[in-house]
Amino acid sequence: MNHALSIFSIAGINEIREGDDVGAVIADAAADQLEPGDVLAVASKIVSKAEGRRVDADDREDAITAETVREVARREHAGGTTRIVQNRNGFVLAAAGVDASNTPEGTVLLLPIDPDGSARRMRASLRARLGFAPGIVITDTFGRPWRQGQTDVAIGAAGIVVLDRLAGTVDTHGRRLETTETALADELAAAADLVKGKASHRPVAVIRGLGELVTEEHGPGAAELVRPADDDMFSMGTREAFHTGYEQGRRDASV
Repeated sequence: MNHALSIFSIAGINEIREGDDVGAVIADAAADQLEPGDVLAVASKIVSKAEGRRVDADDREDAITAETVREVARREHAGGTTRIVQNRNGFVLAAAGVDASNTPEGTVLLLPIDPDGSARRMRASLRARLGFAPGIVITDTFGRPWRQGQTDVAIGAAGIVVLDRLAGTVDTHGRRLETTETALADELAAAADLVKGKASHRPVAVIRGLGELVTEEHGPGAAELVRPADDDMFSMGTREAFHTGYEQGRRDASV
């Protein structure tokens, strides 16, 4: 893997409107800046705008409820209610990704319905205009269990290796790795957020130097990163998670 990367944002992307071809907009703004093997990290907000995911919402909580398939946690506080929920794509995040920033008063933006599909369409549009297809990562901001602050992660992807499964390989001391997996697409999303501007019309970043991760086929997308609910100990209470793990350990030890 290349040990030198360059990451830069793209200027000249104006306000995205419903019906816009995001791939075409990016190509028009940056065709002379892009090279085969590049990865584009694209903020989900502009994808949502292009796909008509702006809705009227006098009550943001109603919009969150409509996007929720499972409530994971809730906390009441002086400022209102914070809900951690799972949406229809399997993402577990605050407020189902419903965003009231950078959108007219009385409206909110919802996440794309099918972010992986959005990434594939964007990539096909770029291929048609550029003659080659960059890898695509559609990003959004998530919090993390046990960690303060938020970071961008991949909610959609096309033409990029999203998960590097190292199980079965050995480390530098010859020890066999059993469960190690690297969330490459999330790492790309987080790195790109360092140069993107949420309020400065720079919602797209180019990551250069990882051409070995760019694939000819679109691939499984960011859906590969979603942990099944049955494997998610964070959706359990502390006592339940500890008890379940303890009982599973006992069963495994008896085999």
